[in-house]
Amino acid sequence: MDGTPQEITNLVGREVYSNNGVFVGEVEDVRLNVDACAVTGLALGELNRELFSDVVGNENGVMIPYRWVRAVGDVVLINDTIERLQQPDADEEEVAV
Repeated sequence: MDGTPQEITNLVGREVYSNNGVFVGEVEDVRLNVDACAVTGLALGELNRELFSDVVGNENGVMIPYRWVRAVGDVVLINDTIERLQQPDADEEEVAV
């Protein structure tokens, strides 16, 4: 990521894909650390149910840590989604919302 400031609202509605090109979901909201003036997570909806069925059950979305984000452009690219889902204890910040 190039560090160029962006409006936070620009993230909402963007499709999210894994670095392998697999559709993950759509950004519905962002989690902020107001004291640090930083985005700390992305709330995803419109999930790829094949990826998240074991994780979220009947829930509507997931929160992913912003550190997974590799790039933001027309879409958001994230790291290791499939691999991390196969190892749910690897990152405790992922939660159903």
